[in-house]
Amino acid sequence: MIKVLIFNEFVHEQTEEKVKAVYPEGIHIALKKALECDDIVIKTATVENCAEVITDEEIAQTDVCIWWGHMAHHKVPDEVADRVVKAVHEGMGIIFLHSSHFSKPFKKLMGTPCALTWRENDDRELVWVCDPSHPITQGIGRFIKLDMEETYGEPFSIPEPDKLLFIGHYEGGEVFRAGCCFKRGNGNIFYFQPGHESYPTYYNKDVIRVIKNAIYWANPIYRNPITCPHVKKPLEDEE
Repeated sequence: MIKVLIFNEFVHEQTEEKVKAVYPEGIHIALKKALECDDIVIKTATVENCAEVITDEEIAQTDVCIWWGHMAHHKVPDEVADRVVKAVHEGMGIIFLHSSHFSKPFKKLMGTPCALTWRENDDRELVWVCDPSHPITQGIGRFIKLDMEETYGEPFSIPEPDKLLFIGHYEGGEVFRAGCCFKRGNGNIFYFQPGHESYPTYYNKDVIRVIKNAIYWANPIYRNPITCPHVKKPLEDEE
């Protein structure tokens, strides 16, 4: 059983009618309903309760975290962000969605500004598969077609990805590294760009397939604190 924790700010859905119309229960609940299955069990947290939910005890039992944020990055306590980053270094997998590129945990893990260009203009996006052999891209064709998405564009000030899996192309002409894999410490990280709050992106079966594939890929096979042990004797002296 893979234990997944979904963090979603749950702010837009309560303050903007057009977003509430798309995700009446919140993005976190839409994702939970789409992703939960026989071998994936999901808990959720929001910006209002993350300090109480994302505790040391809870994060220690979490195999994979999914993070969605946009307008309330600053409201996530630093100690919560640090707790998540530490867990990734120790081996917890994490999936960052859409505008979580500017979240505290992502920026701490990347160590760069994580800035990009953007435009909300109902542009069509084609999310092209770069590596059809990767576990995350299984079951996806040549591309995912999204009739409307927020336009993201390069330059995207992140470190060079360990693996680039998707490139987004918009009808306005922009391109964007839409699916990127990273390794930090013992943990696997996947950033996936689609998912603007006012569009029904998380009802797209291919988008959900990618996120579910990413859960299986990011599920840790090794998890342990990273320490700096003092080895008093050379190996030869211990034999």
